[in-house]
Amino acid sequence: MQAPLYYLSTIAVLAVLTVLLMGLWNLMRKNRSSNLSQKLMRWRVGLQFLAILLIIGYLLVKA
Repeated sequence: MQAPLYYLSTIAVLAVLTVLLMGLWNLMRKNRSSNLSQKLMRWRVGLQFLAILLIIGYLLVKA
């Protein structure tokens, strides 16, 4: 049970990083869309929540 949680939490953290970089890229563009920025922010917050839950689950199973 440890290995799947470890890999899922790693994937979730990488997904958070990807969405964060997409949001930063959107902010750097000249013709940026505020609607897209809000959508990326919501996705990032949701993915961070999921990543935290997976990390906590991994730590509980590991202990």
